[in-house]
Amino acid sequence: MARPKNSAETTQLTLSTTPQVKQLLEELSTSGYYGKNAAETAAILLTEKIRELQAKGQAPAPRYRVTEIRPDDNDQS
Repeated sequence: MARPKNSAETTQLTLSTTPQVKQLLEELSTSGYYGKNAAETAAILLTEKIRELQAKGQAPAPRYRVTEIRPDDNDQS
């Protein structure tokens, strides 16, 4: 079953690598487990590594924007 598209905002990043790394990313993408192409596979692997570094305290934790929650004026509860 295909996973749903990420609803988070994204931005484009240009990355240069060796032909060997690109080939490996393409091979990893053939299973579909890490992504459907080399670029998506690279993004997923990069995200996994950043989360690993965050868990070890070696990278800053994500900063979330806190929004105020206000009760709905029409809420009857």
